[in-house]
Amino acid sequence: MKFYIDTSVFGGYFDREFSEDTIKFFEYIFGQNATVIYSDITISELEKAPKKVIGLIQTLQEENKRRLEYVSNNDEAKSLARRYILEGALTQKSAEDALHIALASIHNVSVLVSWNFRHRVNFIRIQQYNAVNLKSGYKTIDIRSPKEILP
Repeated sequence: MKFYIDTSVFGGYFDREFSEDTIKFFEYIFGQNATVIYSDITISELEKAPKKVIGLIQTLQEENKRRLEYVSNNDEAKSLARRYILEGALTQKSAEDALHIALASIHNVSVLVSWNFRHRVNFIRIQQYNAVNLKSGYKTIDIRSPKEILP
């Protein structure tokens, strides 16, 4: 399985409300030999985060070299993100959210994992993203919180 992990999950590792489930999530998916994808958008957003959050990515890279994959924003992702905005799934203010979803979609992940319930882990929005994906020739995408992935 391939999981696209957004910024909120890395931050959730150290957050009182989300840390327990986030830690269990990482243990579970790496125990399942899953591939974890993160992007340059994530790295850019994490530049404002505490050093321990950035250090988490470095630690995960060292411990899981073959299963942590970095992807870069590209024209295909930008085009799909614009479609989400044009179709009303998100507003221009949420352009980075649209890019995360587009990158996950074009890289054909099994699940985009997020603690962002407003723009990502949201039933209505997921339906809107998937409508755009299908119109644009992409598969539908599943978006879940780390807690929903745990057995």
